[in-house]
Amino acid sequence: MKISVELTLTPLQDNFEPPIINFIKKLRSSGLTVLENPLSTQVFGEYDRVMGLLTDEIKEAFENIDHVVLGMKIVKSDRSDYEPHF
Repeated sequence: MKISVELTLTPLQDNFEPPIINFIKKLRSSGLTVLENPLSTQVFGEYDRVMGLLTDEIKEAFENIDHVVLGMKIVKSDRSDYEPHF
């Protein structure tokens, strides 16, 4: 089963960029399709592979950041090729 996941990692600290950059680099190195924009990062692929990666990387991020919020949306389908029709 293919899924699309949108993530927004928000460290609640002054020096917030390094943890976000590290998190995104780990996602990129997974070999999955990863797209970024200024507000979120999207990961696309097979459910088990995506969720396995996210479980590991979210846990690591939470262990390394004292105060953090993670927003996540999951869609059951691969939406990586979506283009608006307007």
